[in-house]
Amino acid sequence: MAKNTPWTGAYEALPKIAKIIIQVLLGAIVGGVYRIVRYLETKNVVTLVVGILALIPPISFITWVVDLVTEITQNKISVLAD
Repeated sequence: MAKNTPWTGAYEALPKIAKIIIQVLLGAIVGGVYRIVRYLETKNVVTLVVGILALIPPISFITWVVDLVTEITQNKISVLAD
């Protein structure tokens, strides 16, 4: 896993309840943007592709649910975000 930089580190430093609330309200957008920013940090092309796909409405619902579950269970967005 890549080291968190100020971009993703700021999100990861939030309290768990704040991240869950953000995911419930804006998770469809946050998941895609998080993965695109994560790509800039890690240069992992899969993360970029998933980030772009996560911004497309039918796919964003799936990533929203997955990200919400990983935030609750692991306290971070972890599926295809490295």
